[in-house]
Amino acid sequence: MLQNSANVVRIYDILLGTFPNNPRDQAIDELQEALLEEMEKSRPEGVILDISGVELMDSFFARHISETAQLVELMGGKTVIAGMRPEVAITAAELGYGLTEVETARSTDQALEILGVSWDSE
Repeated sequence: MLQNSANVVRIYDILLGTFPNNPRDQAIDELQEALLEEMEKSRPEGVILDISGVELMDSFFARHISETAQLVELMGGKTVIAGMRPEVAITAAELGYGLTEVETARSTDQALEILGVSWDSE
């Protein structure tokens, strides 16, 4: 993975989209497009947008995260945003992106649990 690129991987029946620290607009657009193409191909149960590496959120990023969640829902999936840092949450709220219609999780593990993936040690 390039340092400033986004990435999409499949885990069980879930797609995981990850972002670099300071994603450029092009990387954000590419991730949205890749997620939607993979949604069409593999028809996953859900999508996790892992933003734990994102240090700064601008209005473009916030709008695209919200829009991507809406598009995933239109395609029959559920989105969980994982790993939002406090400064990113504050900025999102200040920008007016409460993301109230999207579920959030503190970590990717918690997001997987929300989407129904669990690990039984027995």
